Amino acid sequence: MKNFLSIISKPIVITFLVVLADQWLKIWVKTNMYLSQEFPVFGNWFYIHFTENKGMAFGMEFGGDWGKLALSLFRIVAVLGIGYVLFKLPKTAHRGLKISGALIFAGAIGNILDSVFYGVLFSESFNQIATFLPEGGGYASFLHGWVVDMFWFPLMEGNFPDWLPVWGGEHFLFFRPVFNIADASISVGIALLFIFNKRFFKKEESEAVEETIIE
Repeated sequence: MKNFLSIISKPIVITFLVVLADQWLKIWVKTNMYLSQEFPVFGNWFYIHFTENKGMAFGMEFGGDWGKLALSLFRIVAVLGIGYVLFKLPKTAHRGLKISGALIFAGAIGNILDSVFYGVLFSESFNQIATFLPEGGGYASFLHGWVVDMFWFPLMEGNFPDWLPVWGGEHFLFFRPVFNIADASISVGIALLFIFNKRFFKKEESEAVEETIIE
């Protein structure tokens, strides 16, 4: 059991498993559901809701075709940088740091694949089920694909109290954004870095202090 946990916690294994799960689910949704179709998973608080976004995580967008191209190129450069840092970490680096880095790296790869290839590989999903490698070509050009999202958690809905400044009386829905496995992987990786930052870097700091004392 210990050896198994050691294997699956390796950055390369985590990256492979997250990207595989992310792409499998996205392709299943893309080839089995039409845009805005949904079905409940647990009650009325967890749905698979098919949506696509042209921009960043959780449905945020980044202006126009040129913005989309710039975002795709930025993602590619960023993931190369993350991958370089992750696989250059010393063997003595904290395992939690490696896991966090692998989650962020895998999530970034997952969404990059959508942006780079999906526009070429699939037809659009508006009012229809998308087809893989359609005869007339895909719905967008290379690097202009849309990211597939599907997890929706409408946990709480209502109206803000009238006495509340700015938002008083307005309707709210929590949690409104629709996201995917890649988004979740990035978010969990970043959260782990923030929460366990001191623990992850404690060993490296201690070694640096010891080297200074020795010198």
